[in-house]
Amino acid sequence: MKSINPYDLKLVGEYPEDSDEKLDSKIKLAHETYLNYRKTSFAQRKKKMLVLAQLLRDNAKHYAVTLTTEMGKPIKEARAEIEKCAWVCEYYAKNAEKFLRAEEIKTDAQKSMVVYDPIGVVLAVMPWNFPFWQVFRFAAPTIMAGNTALLKHASSVQGSALLIEKLFYESGFAKGVFQNLMIGSGRVEQVLTHPLVKAASVTGSEMAGSAVAEVCGREIKKTVLELGGSNAFIVLADANLKKAAKLGVKARMINNAQSCIASKRFILVEEIADQFIRLYEKELKKLKMGNPIDE
Repeated sequence: MKSINPYDLKLVGEYPEDSDEKLDSKIKLAHETYLNYRKTSFAQRKKKMLVLAQLLRDNAKHYAVTLTTEMGKPIKEARAEIEKCAWVCEYYAKNAEKFLRAEEIKTDAQKSMVVYDPIGVVLAVMPWNFPFWQVFRFAAPTIMAGNTALLKHASSVQGSALLIEKLFYESGFAKGVFQNLMIGSGRVEQVLTHPLVKAASVTGSEMAGSAVAEVCGREIKKTVLELGGSNAFIVLADANLKKAAKLGVKARMINNAQSCIASKRFILVEEIADQFIRLYEKELKKLKMGNPIDE
């Protein structure tokens, strides 16, 4: 697997794929770690997750450079992504216990409860456009709930994937709590069908989601699928057109236009359509191409 800087097309790093034996040992380690980790308290998990959040903030510049070099987003947006990851770690560290508290419910039985238990090893298949954020929005709640996580990241951002794996170790989590699987997409089914893997979370295309859902359906395993969007940007007759055009460009071009929630369809009231398009083109022309590392 190769990571190539999209700005200058220079090779950032090469990463050999895990052998079948290594892949199997990682899955087994995740399960063995889970058997002990599920018994830890929310307080113990919280302490480590807050350490992780602080490490993200303390080293934000370093991680942002890796993000920008591998993915190509402006360095300012890369730093914002790292900050958002720190926030989500703190959020679930502070709220997981409350969210997962057992609930007593009224039935005709003597006592009825809704109880939330961890399920085991969970596989995440994540995209390259937000190399840190997409992983942490999955990992923080999954791990705070007492599960262990395996990451199959995009082949082009393996540098980011390895940094995230290292972060979990540095935060005090046991080695098998979070592991990066260095495999291509063609080997995802091999992981999904492993009896020790209990669920999968996917962010990606409809095709990727359909493929994972098909395998998990056959295996009777839970899935969470976040697939492609096609958000509409609607401009009505009474809108402030200058402001709408400026926000419209931002909504389309944020994260180098590589965002599932970017505005992909512009729906304009006919009477203001021509004027809006002129203002939009004017705003577009203000954008400059350049090295995303350059502030």
